[in-house]
Amino acid sequence: MASLGGFVEFFQKGKTFRPKKKFEPGTLKYSLHKQAQASLNSGINLRNVVALPPGEDLNDWIAVHVVDFFNRINLIYGTVCEYCTATSCPTMSGGQKFEYLWADGVKYKKPTCLPAHQYIALLMDWVETQINDEHVFPVTVDVPFPKTFIPLCKKILTRLFRVFVHVYIHHFDRIVAIGAEAHVNTCYKHFYYFIIEFDLVPQKELEPLKDMTVQVCHDTSEVPSSANSDQKK
Repeated sequence: MASLGGFVEFFQKGKTFRPKKKFEPGTLKYSLHKQAQASLNSGINLRNVVALPPGEDLNDWIAVHVVDFFNRINLIYGTVCEYCTATSCPTMSGGQKFEYLWADGVKYKKPTCLPAHQYIALLMDWVETQINDEHVFPVTVDVPFPKTFIPLCKKILTRLFRVFVHVYIHHFDRIVAIGAEAHVNTCYKHFYYFIIEFDLVPQKELEPLKDMTVQVCHDTSEVPSSANSDQKK
């Protein structure tokens, strides 16, 4: 996978769908971020890239990846968002079997059906708020991670996975049209191997892309099937 800089340049010539979160040079997370990017650029097996480096803290490793995935998925969705309208995508779905309802406990206290573009905009706003909160995503080693950090990251990554679901199932023709298929597939593989390595997304959430995952991630076993073609918040 190309570095984030190359990824940005390919997709939107430096313009992002939503402001990016960056790590400040000189911080531990910046060092981990650069280490992760260097591993990706070296072309080694993605399954090996996601493993926790010896001596590093798991929370730090997950934090830098959550931020990087947020940035990349923003860019990917940015290439299709003009085609994702209330008319073309009146619900946030992944085909006919899967529909996602939005709830944030604030404005949307109950799971609510929304057009896909609105769901994703709210999702990105919510993720951005989480990763920019230094009490939740500490930027210095003297600030501890909260006890809720891993459960929150699981929720963030589960919701970001749903953007992959929607893009792959409803807008992949656009990805192919601009020649971004290989970039998106590599990003998906990296994301998939990472969440599997640390058990960060429930298996039932992976069901919509089960067949595609087997094709893209050639060295993985088939994703377990789930009977739940349900509505999720």
